[in-house]
Amino acid sequence: MSSSDQQTAAPADAEVPAEHEVPDELQLAAAFPAATREAWRQLVAAVLRKAGREELPDPVEDALRVPVATGVSVAPLYTAEDAGDLPAAVGVPGLPPFVRGGRPAVGPAGSPAVSAAGGTEGGASASWDVRQRHAHPDVGLTREAIAADLENGVTSLWLELGEGAVPIDALGEVLAGVYLDLAPVSVSGGPPAAEALLAHVDGRTDLAPGGSLGLDPLGVHAASGRAQDLTGLADVARRAPAGWRTVVVDGTVFHDAGASAVEELGCSLAAGVAYLRALTDGGLSVDEAFAQLEFRYAASADQFTTIAALRAARRLWDRVGEVSGASADARGQRQHAVTSSVMTTRRDPWVNMLRTTVACFAAGVGGADVVTVQPFDAALGLPDAFSRRIARNTQNLLVEEAHLARVLDPAGGSWYVEALTDALAEAAWSWFTEIEGAGGLVAALDSGLVRDRIAAAWDARAERLAHRTDAITGVSEFPHLAEKLPERQPAADLHPTGGLPRVRAAQAFEELRDRADAADRRPQVYLATIGPIARHTARATFAGNLFQAGGVATPSGDGASGLADAGTTVACICGTDKDYAGSAAALAAELRAAGATQVWLAGKPSLAVDGVDGYVYAGCDALDVLQRVHEQLGVPA
Repeated sequence: MSSSDQQTAAPADAEVPAEHEVPDELQLAAAFPAATREAWRQLVAAVLRKAGREELPDPVEDALRVPVATGVSVAPLYTAEDAGDLPAAVGVPGLPPFVRGGRPAVGPAGSPAVSAAGGTEGGASASWDVRQRHAHPDVGLTREAIAADLENGVTSLWLELGEGAVPIDALGEVLAGVYLDLAPVSVSGGPPAAEALLAHVDGRTDLAPGGSLGLDPLGVHAASGRAQDLTGLADVARRAPAGWRTVVVDGTVFHDAGASAVEELGCSLAAGVAYLRALTDGGLSVDEAFAQLEFRYAASADQFTTIAALRAARRLWDRVGEVSGASADARGQRQHAVTSSVMTTRRDPWVNMLRTTVACFAAGVGGADVVTVQPFDAALGLPDAFSRRIARNTQNLLVEEAHLARVLDPAGGSWYVEALTDALAEAAWSWFTEIEGAGGLVAALDSGLVRDRIAAAWDARAERLAHRTDAITGVSEFPHLAEKLPERQPAADLHPTGGLPRVRAAQAFEELRDRADAADRRPQVYLATIGPIARHTARATFAGNLFQAGGVATPSGDGASGLADAGTTVACICGTDKDYAGSAAALAAELRAAGATQVWLAGKPSLAVDGVDGYVYAGCDALDVLQRVHEQLGVPA
C-alpha cells in the first residue's frame, strides 16, 4: 500500500492533533496586551518631548493635526468613537441622506442589487459618466478629437462654446458624427451656448439622459463681478429635453479663486438655493427645480478631503431638499467632479498625470456621477492627442481594470473618512448659513464677504506653500532645471475677469523659475561644503533642492575655494551642526573675502553662526529666501 493510500485509509474518528484544534472564537493578537488610546498618547508625548517640545496640548494628538480646509484639520489617529453613529448618519446608497452615494447598485438586468455591505450581488454597479472637455477653436481638430474620445471610452462630451473656443455656429458640424442617443452633451458659454444646443436637438425625443445646458449666471457673477439675471431660468428649463439639466452650480469658480473645500461647498449650497428660488418663482415645482440642477466640484490630489467633500455635499444638499419640501427621490445631488486647475503645474507637467490620477480616484470613491480629468498639459495651452488620450485612459484604467465603480462608497465606514465628512459638512453648513444671513450669495458677492473669506483661505494655503509644508513635486520640491517643456498652442482665457481671482498653487515658484530662465545668465548659489561628503551631503542636497525651486543653479565645492569659479556672489554653507561649531563662522569670513555679498547657512537659526545673512531649513519661508537671492543676484523682476 502506498503512503497516500495509508493516509486515505486512516480511521474517520482519528484524533486531531492538539496543535490543529480550531478555537470557537479566534482572537487576533490575543497574546499581546490591548492597545488603548491613552497608552498611544503617552508614547506620542514621549517622542515629541524627545524632539524638543516642552509644552504639549491636551489631547496631545492636537500637536500633530494638519489643516485641510478652513476650520477643519485631520488628526493622526481615528477610532470608532470619532465616527459617531454611522448607520444613522450616512444611511445606505441611493437613499437620504445620500452620503453613501446618489445611486444604488445596478445588477446585470438593471435591477437594484445592493448587498448589506454596500457592494453588489450578481453584477457591477453602474460606472460614473466619463466626460471629456473640448475647447479647441479648430472645428476639424475638435471633430477628430471627439471621435477618438467616443471610440475609446468617453461616454459624454463637455463643449466650451464661444469666442476663443468651439465656435457657436459650428456646433452642428462638431456634433455631426455623434450619436446623441448614446452620448449626452454638456455645454458652457452662457445663454448663447444653451440656445445653440437647444436648437440643435430641437424635436428629438431619443436623446440620452445626462446632458446639460450649462447655465450658471451666479458663477459668471462671481468671476466677473457683474450681476446677472436669473429670471429666465424657469422658461429655459421648460424647453430642456427630458433627463437634461439646465443649471450647473459650478463650485470650481470658488475653488479656482483659492477656496478650501469648506468655502466651495458653502458657496455651492448658497448658489443652489438661489437657483431653486429663481426656478420656483418662475413656476416650477420644488421637485422640478431640484431636477434642473447639476453641481460641479473640483477634485484634488488631497484624496481623502475630496472623498469626504463629495460625501458631505450630498448630505448638505439633502438637508436643503428636506427643508424645502422636496421629495426624497428628488433630493439626491448630481455631481460632476473635475480635476483641480489649482493643483495643475506648468513646470514638470508630467507629474500632473499622477495628480489627476489621484484626484480621479478620489472622485470615483467619493461617488461623483460624472468625472472629467483635465489633460496633464492644461496649464500650458490646448491639449494634444496624446494628453487627451492619457486623460481618458486614466478613467478607463480605474473603471475597467481597477474596477473602482464596482464598489459603492468604498470609503464608507472608515473612521477617518466619516469623521472628516462630518467635520466638512458642519463647517460648510456654518459658512452657508452665514451667506444666507448676509442676504444670499448675490449680496455676499457684492459686499465682498465671499471674496474676503476665500482670500483668507488662500492666504493660509499660500503660507503653507511658501514654507513647503504643502509641497509641489517638480516645482517647490525636486525641480528639474534642465527640463524641456512640451510646446502647446496657447489657449484663450475663457473665464470672465473682474470678480474673484484665479490662482494656482505653483504660480509663485513658477514665476521665479521664469525670471531665472529669462536672465542673461542663470543665477547661481555656491554651496560651500564642510567636511567629508558623508557629513555634508544631506544638507547640501536640501539646500540645492530649495534654491533650484527658484531656478537657481547650485554648483558646490569644498569650503570657499570654488566660489570664484562658480561666478556668483551668493553662497550657502553646508555641513553638520558639529562642523558649524568649529568652522562655519571662519568659512563665512573666507567667503566674504573671496567676494560673497550674501552668505546663507543650511541649518536652523538657533545655530546663531556669526557672519551669515540667513538660514535655510525645513519649514523656512522658501519663497522669501528665493526672492532675496534673486534680488541679490540682480535677476530682473
